[in-house]
Amino acid sequence: MPENLAQKLADGLAALHLDIPPDVQAALLDYVALLAKWNRAYNLTAVRQPAQMVVRHLLDSLAVRPYLVGERLLDVGSGAGLPGIPLALAEPGRHFTLLDSNGKKVRFLTQAVAELRLENVDVVQCRVADFRPEEPFDCIVSRAFSGMAELIGQAAHLLAPDGCFLFMKGVYPQAEVAVLPAGWTIEAVHRLEIPGLDAERHLLVVRAAS
Repeated sequence: MPENLAQKLADGLAALHLDIPPDVQAALLDYVALLAKWNRAYNLTAVRQPAQMVVRHLLDSLAVRPYLVGERLLDVGSGAGLPGIPLALAEPGRHFTLLDSNGKKVRFLTQAVAELRLENVDVVQCRVADFRPEEPFDCIVSRAFSGMAELIGQAAHLLAPDGCFLFMKGVYPQAEVAVLPAGWTIEAVHRLEIPGLDAERHLLVVRAAS
């Protein structure tokens, strides 16, 4: 991976105040290289340039790291592994399940997990509403899966009683907030500043009302 990508990643992580060891930074760039390779045939992401993948995929995903909770985390509609794979690389002490119903994306996820030797990741091909894990999750992360109300309706059964949803959004989703299902509340809203990205990013933390 070119040196300028390594520097772009290191500078971005420093701007986010994230302490990521050099070996993990190297693994993150290996993931970008693998994604760029597969993307030519499988069209996994609209982002084509590795330099933009560093910003729009790695840094955008890792920006939510400080807000993760618990040990068991679910990435719903993981797609190309975002944000699950970058977060799993940065958080080896937590266990991540990457859930997607699309066969070609699941094949890529399975290959990426194997090549990156991610022992803290499971890949599951299944529709969200049909997924029945042995244990619930402490945290469910959604980057680009659906509206908040729709996902809560499909995935509430997957969440531990004291768990939370983390919704990664662009501009503040006022319309989605207005139709949040009864019994659910927004615990926090974090505006994220992604280095190199000239666009709004918000993280909404949603829990069942006590």
